[in-house]
Amino acid sequence: MSKYDVTVIGSGPGGYVAAIRCAQLGMKTAIVEKYSSLGGTCLNVGCIPSKALLDSSEHFFNAKNHFKEHGINASAIKLDFKKMIARKDDVISQTVGGIDYLMKKNKIDVYNGFGSFKDKNTIVVDLGKKKKQTIETDKVIIATGSKPSSLPFIKIDKKRIITSTEALSLKKLPKTMTIIGGGVIGLELGSVYARLGTEVSVFEYMDKIIPGMDGTLSKELLKVLKKQGIKFYLGHGVKSVKSTATKTTLIAESKKGEKVKVDAEYCLVAVGRHAYTNKLGLENVGIDTDERGRINVDENLQTQVKGIYAIGDVIKGMMLAHKASEEGVLVAEIMAGQKPHIDYNLIPGVVYTWPEVAAVGRTEEQLKSEGVSYKVGSFPFKASGRARASMDLDGMVKIIADKETDEILGVHMIGPRCADLIGEAVVAMEYKATAEDISRMSHAHPTFTEAIKEAALDATDKIAIHF
Repeated sequence: MSKYDVTVIGSGPGGYVAAIRCAQLGMKTAIVEKYSSLGGTCLNVGCIPSKALLDSSEHFFNAKNHFKEHGINASAIKLDFKKMIARKDDVISQTVGGIDYLMKKNKIDVYNGFGSFKDKNTIVVDLGKKKKQTIETDKVIIATGSKPSSLPFIKIDKKRIITSTEALSLKKLPKTMTIIGGGVIGLELGSVYARLGTEVSVFEYMDKIIPGMDGTLSKELLKVLKKQGIKFYLGHGVKSVKSTATKTTLIAESKKGEKVKVDAEYCLVAVGRHAYTNKLGLENVGIDTDERGRINVDENLQTQVKGIYAIGDVIKGMMLAHKASEEGVLVAEIMAGQKPHIDYNLIPGVVYTWPEVAAVGRTEEQLKSEGVSYKVGSFPFKASGRARASMDLDGMVKIIADKETDEILGVHMIGPRCADLIGEAVVAMEYKATAEDISRMSHAHPTFTEAIKEAALDATDKIAIHF
């Protein structure tokens, strides 16, 4: 029987980062992963492969639609879908290989098998073929992540009615696809296939897409994605989805009672994710979950059982890879006697469509509901010289600041490279910057970041220079 200071169950961005930080702080560390490859959903069937396909599909779309305007005459452009999928798989392989290297570098023992609690200090790893291994450990970090959710009346067959996992590995490009859910996952994968030529229809029960983000971003992204050819059915409740060997049939109903029937080769169910704690043996150690299956933790992310912690998608909060990573570091440092902190209000959210969508802090809708007095500054990318040079004219930057103190309360943007630009807003808000602070910082010209400076100028009751 092996003995460890800490054992991490789950090797996604929360689990593997937690394991590395524990090892860096001098703890003898083990990590248990039920699959043969490390990295969890994010690296294998989530963040990394979806971004690989988003980049590939963007290149194809631009080659077909925008190269001529740049003076590049590329004729007979053809899509090799199998090669595109193969490149995605290679990106996954390289990234997962990097995690394997980091485990060896940090002397972390890896157990490939299904881990569960025998008691609070004993983990049993089912290695398959009736083989099991037992681990003794002082502390445990649960980082088992989440799985795609569905609707009660939909049977996901993984052939025609699929989740994001299957959507990342289709054998050939579909002509038609319906998507249930207008959130991040549905829109990112919808963008991939729409760019490649698939006729995509998105059904969303709410009256807007990306409903958790600022309303301005929702309206702008809807407008852009419609221009890219995606059809939207907002305010529609899906009533049934049936499949045959060759197609799916979706029936939905609007809030006015109007029914819609759409046939498609595939139906992607993208209605969110749920915490994954199946067969973890939580009952053996007395750990409770809430009504949504999430593990209850305190402010230090410790469960009701001393020495057992939980991070990432299995606890409350946004289901984001970088949120899980921050929590992994926090728990490791708490174990080491340090006093780290996380400001959950300052964890950014990103949608990797094109244009990209990114936000940090509170939305205008939240501030209104809280009765906070605020002011807004904005700047459109169509007024940016850098955006004009790259033909990325859609979108804008919106800065919300406290009306009295000018402290930045939220930054919301849609446009080119916003996934990277949002980092400036996070840094500014971490240090309690005001809109005027950003407006007085020098931003290189010509860059997309100038849009942030101009929006800050607008928010400080000054007139934006370039608009």
